[in-house]
Amino acid sequence: MPEETLIAFDYGTKKIGVAIGNTLTRVARPLEIITSVTRDQRFADIARVLAAWQPDRVVVGLPLTTSGQTQYATLRCRRFANQLQGRFGVVVALVDEHGSSMEAQELLGSNAPDDAVAAAVILQRYLDALTPSLTL
Repeated sequence: MPEETLIAFDYGTKKIGVAIGNTLTRVARPLEIITSVTRDQRFADIARVLAAWQPDRVVVGLPLTTSGQTQYATLRCRRFANQLQGRFGVVVALVDEHGSSMEAQELLGSNAPDDAVAAAVILQRYLDALTPSLTL
């Protein structure tokens, strides 16, 4: 598999967490939190991130229920993913984000904003799924 730069988004109606990683190191790290109020400004901020990092692929967290079913938030995230693909022409992968915010809070060990860390958790799940398991 050729090396790819990846950007992940933890989509929310008020904040969007952003993380970056690549398929060479297979490590994700938090990048920033987009807190723009208007839709136009949010997409301008997303355009800035995409232009700066030029990812080969974008990963979006998909909020499913504990039983893996869709919910209202799932539909909003799918719409966001479709908008990213349509506006920016990027390849988008969806990853189950269940529990990513709780995991991010545990990693932070505080009540600090966790959106970018949650995006890194989502991206790390994607990267881990790419890694073939090693057995002896």
